[in-house]
Parts: sequence; structure tokens; C-alpha cells
Amino acid sequence: MHSNVKKWSAEFIGTFWLTFGGCGSAVLAAAFPQLGIGFHGVALAFGLTVLTGAYAL
Repeated sequence: MHSNVKKWSAEFIGTFWLTFGGCGSAVLAAAFPQLGIGFHGVALAFGLTVLTGAYAL
């Protein structure tokens, strides 16, 4: 059971980080277009969240 809790915790944290970083930047780009992060900024945010997740392993 202990190993399942660790797996579920890791899955939760990874999903939260990807949603917060990637989807959050997409919402930010749509809500505030004058900030200018655009499509490239959203793609960069998704890439950096995946990169930090992979580095954390």
C-alpha cells in the first residue's frame, strides 16, 4: 500500500504541475492578449513544465 501512495502522490503532483504551468499559460494568453505571450509563450511554458518534470525524475 505504501508504494501506491507514493505513486499516486507523484501522479498528482505531476498532473498539477503540467496543468498549472501549461494550461495556466494558455488561459493567461487568452485572457490577457496584451501581455503578448501568444502561442510561442504557451508552447514554451508547456515545454518547460515537461522539462522540469523530467529533470525532477
